[in-house]
Amino acid sequence: MSRPTVMVRKADTALVDTVCQLWEESRSDEGAVQSDSGVRKTTSESIRSALSRPQMLAFVAFCDGRPAGYVVVDDCSLNPFSESSCLCIEQIYVRKDDRGVGVARALMQAVATFADLQGATEVACMVPSNVRDAHRFYARLGFTPLTVRRVASTAALRRKLAGDQVGPRHALDQVLLRRRIARMRATGGGLTAH
Repeated sequence: MSRPTVMVRKADTALVDTVCQLWEESRSDEGAVQSDSGVRKTTSESIRSALSRPQMLAFVAFCDGRPAGYVVVDDCSLNPFSESSCLCIEQIYVRKDDRGVGVARALMQAVATFADLQGATEVACMVPSNVRDAHRFYARLGFTPLTVRRVASTAALRRKLAGDQVGPRHALDQVLLRRRIARMRATGGGLTAH
């Protein structure tokens, strides 16, 4: 049996619907990571809007003529104080039936070629910590960990910040501090009041 033919095309306006269809499929794919934890949910319209931005670009892979996967890249910077340019892989998806035949590799080849044409010195990606296959895939291609990006919703951050000031933990810290001070005074431990 021969290996299927994989071709990759830049997603122009005619292929945006194909990207949206593949994205919808990725959301229902049991192996896909669901990460719409924010207030605003991602929709096909928000994908169309994102792909219309000049710094965002998608490529679609076709396996024997039918859509098999996509990758979305964005101009980014690894450090806002650096002159070097970077492309960030925002999403990559390959249909289950088309995995293992070189579709993801062909998409990554398109990303590398585009990065060269743009003068980008680096390509970055964000991989959810619990998706081991993706980590292995990127590691085989030479990607190494750079940072750990942690995310919190604004509401959760505000609750935690407010809790640090008035919550039970703060009250417990105050009790423990008073006890330490009392013990130090009782034993002559160096705290003096003037």
